[in-house]
Amino acid sequence: MGKLNYRVVIFILAFAFGVIFSIPSLIQSDSGKKITLGLDLQGGLHMLLGIKTEEALKSYTKSLVSTAQFTLDKKDIVIDDVKMDKTQASFTIVDEDEVQNAVNALKDIIKDADVSANGNTVTIKLPPKEIEKVTKKAISQAVETIRNRLNQFGLAEPLVAKQGKDKILVEVPGIKSKEQEERIKKLIGKTAHLLLMAVDEDRASRVNTMTPLEAKKYGDIILSDVKNPKQKYLLKAVPVLDGSMLTDAKAVYDKNGRPMITFVLNGEGAKIFAKFTEKAAPTRARLAIVLDNKVYSAPHINERIGGGRGQITGSFTINEANDIAIALRSGALLAPVYVMSERSIGPSLGKDSIIASSIALVSGFILVVLFMVFYYGIAGLIADVALIANLFLIIAIMALFGATLTLPGMAGIVLTVGMAVDANVIINERIRELLKEGKSVAKAIEDGYSNAFTAIWDANVTTLIASVLLFFYGTGPIKGFAVTMTIGILASMLTAILGTHGIYEMMLPKIKKDKLNLWFGIKGA
Repeated sequence: MGKLNYRVVIFILAFAFGVIFSIPSLIQSDSGKKITLGLDLQGGLHMLLGIKTEEALKSYTKSLVSTAQFTLDKKDIVIDDVKMDKTQASFTIVDEDEVQNAVNALKDIIKDADVSANGNTVTIKLPPKEIEKVTKKAISQAVETIRNRLNQFGLAEPLVAKQGKDKILVEVPGIKSKEQEERIKKLIGKTAHLLLMAVDEDRASRVNTMTPLEAKKYGDIILSDVKNPKQKYLLKAVPVLDGSMLTDAKAVYDKNGRPMITFVLNGEGAKIFAKFTEKAAPTRARLAIVLDNKVYSAPHINERIGGGRGQITGSFTINEANDIAIALRSGALLAPVYVMSERSIGPSLGKDSIIASSIALVSGFILVVLFMVFYYGIAGLIADVALIANLFLIIAIMALFGATLTLPGMAGIVLTVGMAVDANVIINERIRELLKEGKSVAKAIEDGYSNAFTAIWDANVTTLIASVLLFFYGTGPIKGFAVTMTIGILASMLTAILGTHGIYEMMLPKIKKDKLNLWFGIKGA
């Protein structure tokens, strides 16, 4: 037996690394990092969501009016009779002499909409290009927001992807209870649209007799209290500010031990909030905190509030407060989503899939191992050792990165087994050819690896490029396949090439010319 060389040392360390970090996944231990099983293996929740893009247009138009009101307020230009629909809004400038100044100021601030005036009425209208842009943004933002919410909820590898033109596919593996499933569905569907809206104090006493249509004439809307739906609030339709200016939200306990949500506004939001509270303080006007069209509280403003901090109180459980905080932190959905179809996949399907896939993987692996030993002798056994190391490395690396194993991912492992063996087949064939030509064993091994490397390298690099592209542009099962393929290819370069080469170098003194049949399966040698 020869001395240890750097190739063998690296191979042994890699093998040990693979075994140690694979153990939690193989025995499904609760301690240590382990591979997460995908929806097709462990069951879970499958949902197809639709999205109400027209609501995104309404919200965007409302935000433009809010911007317009804030801009004109700074210039002491008073507006009245605000009217809004999906793609346009209009309002009256009280002082006709200020109309042109108002239009010019708004054109400087609002770049994505058309601003025009007819008499003392100013109109803000979304052009077709902007309508398309807002619609597309609502869908892509919904995908990212739902994904962020599920990640913050603590779920491993949920799948959230756009499907078709305006649908969203959501797959959440590993749902453990019906209660958790309901919480997740509520979290996904929560618009989490936070608005701070001024109460119309001049007409507030008439709120119980006023119709929504009459309220609209005054530029107001009527919303209910979240705890008591019979209690109504008459609010100015244009919000003081909205959740897009929110930077953080947390579930905490108040001084009485009741759950509530605190939030922090960005610099612009803090300025608007401070200016509004400064103006409202002398009359103790109310500011309503509105979440998804429900009033959570409407406190009187007694003093200027700086720092951009606020709180949402209500009859929350700590889970509800946490879920609302998650929704606020991850951002409001620009448009509400609704469930088009859903189904719960039971773990029994996953168990059957795991058993079938495991049988395929193990039987394929055993057949490859036996073939290599039968056809290449000890050289085949060395290749098998590298193959085992390769499998352990794939499992270990996937576990460390928290990757999800799916059925296509298991197929990727099976394919990787074949590719890893293929590299050693090419090397062994080159060595056998050189030995038959009469080269020494040492020369045959060295030249065999050298000659085979180019072909192996080219094949692996092209496959690796395809796997990386599949990962970045694929979704769900395709990503699972790409992950295992990518890790398997990189691991095989270490085990099948570097590792086996080092083993041959270490065992070179043992390889005799008269025993080439035993070592390399060369008949008659």
